Amino acid sequence: MPKKNPKDIISKSQDAILVDFYAEWCGPCQTMDPIIDEVLTELGGKIKLLKINIDKSPQMAQQFAVRSIPNYILFKKGKILWRKGGLITKRDLHQALKGFV
Repeated sequence: MPKKNPKDIISKSQDAILVDFYAEWCGPCQTMDPIIDEVLTELGGKIKLLKINIDKSPQMAQQFAVRSIPNYILFKKGKILWRKGGLITKRDLHQALKGFV
């Protein structure tokens, strides 16, 4: 099965998608990974996760003006519903996202 183009996934998804812009070398990104997984699980899997490595997809990072990582953008049908950069507490992330499920 061909790998889906992230742009297609973002623009066509009927579900809300949390796009996680990250890099392998980014410590805070690694810190956030389990937090994101927990929050998305608690929200009942209603928000999908799409991880985009900015080193492998610099054009995606540019397109969405991602200047620092970690950076999170919540999309639905290609529209940006919410975005935030940097470390976020589990509580704050849960509060921010639960309004969109």
